[in-house]
Amino acid sequence: MNRPGLLADRKLLGRWGEKRCEKFLKRKGLKTLTRNFSCKTGEIDLIMVDADRTIVFVEVKTRADESFGPSESAITTGKKTRLTRAARYFLVTNEIEDRPLRFDVVMVILGEKAPPQIRHYENAFVP
Repeated sequence: MNRPGLLADRKLLGRWGEKRCEKFLKRKGLKTLTRNFSCKTGEIDLIMVDADRTIVFVEVKTRADESFGPSESAITTGKKTRLTRAARYFLVTNEIEDRPLRFDVVMVILGEKAPPQIRHYENAFVP
């Protein structure tokens, strides 16, 4: 997808960012369990498993640029609460117990002309 097309459609930009993020994390050795997990308590962009069997809940924030401030500010207390509740629901419905867990945040910034920038915050918050 070309830059102007992504900039014109926020949903396309978000999906593009999630795909970039997933490829990035796979190169780091993580495996995808599911994408866009959704329940009444919230949604999780990516749920992956790290090499040490840790279940990783990933929030992806994609931005065209950071002219309105750093993307990290988009991870509010409310967002963390919704992610945590959705993660608990995922674990219960999939009968996953006694596994290490972590919450990662990945920022994907399209930018003007340079290649996209990806910032990975491992264990970004602890519920």
